[in-house]
Amino acid sequence: MSALKVLICIPTYNEAENIAGIVEAIFSLDVGFDILVIDDGSPDGTAGVVRELMGSHERLQLLEREGKGGLASAYVAGFRYSVQHGYDVVGEMDADFSHPPEALLEVRRLLESGEYDFLVGSRYAAGGGTRNWGLVRKLISRFGSQYARVLLGVPIKDMTGGFNFWTRRALEAIGIDRIMAEGYCFQIELKTRACRGGMRYTEFPIIFEDRRVGQSKMSKRIVVEAFYKVLLLRFKL
Repeated sequence: MSALKVLICIPTYNEAENIAGIVEAIFSLDVGFDILVIDDGSPDGTAGVVRELMGSHERLQLLEREGKGGLASAYVAGFRYSVQHGYDVVGEMDADFSHPPEALLEVRRLLESGEYDFLVGSRYAAGGGTRNWGLVRKLISRFGSQYARVLLGVPIKDMTGGFNFWTRRALEAIGIDRIMAEGYCFQIELKTRACRGGMRYTEFPIIFEDRRVGQSKMSKRIVVEAFYKVLLLRFKL
């Protein structure tokens, strides 16, 4: 099997303290993946840090957007970029070390097997979990995934997790231009569309760690909004 061309999309907004560390951690693994940082005009100079890093990393790319467009639209922009530039696989990953870089070794192994159309890094697969989370956050996350599974009829255990990898075939089944959801529901819609399109997938365990530096962008409003938007997806998909 020829080597797959893989692009990891990392959306950023005020991640100047994290971005160099995550980029270096990924490239130190030598998995052969490219990185696209999608920066939404971070006032803390995140894009400038990335531009400096590009001088020593030819696999690092930067997509700058004006204003804070949000996580979902950033990923959609990254998906489009991956198609336009001929990538076989596009992945989603946080800038703040919540998603363990070492898990990319398992991602590469699974992709090279050729058995799957998409991969889900799962907190709720056997061996997965969270670190430095409070009880309330754990309960909300567990309930959110279970709620989406039951309401949408999708068997994936971690419906809301954001460490996922999609082949071109999966992106075609999802339909980039059909994506409706924003924020927390975005991951749920992607997985639901892919499953309903008959895509083959596997969940592999990851340990999700609360961010090392900076403030979490999760809020009560986002969580509440997600619950009624999942209900809307139930009737729109």
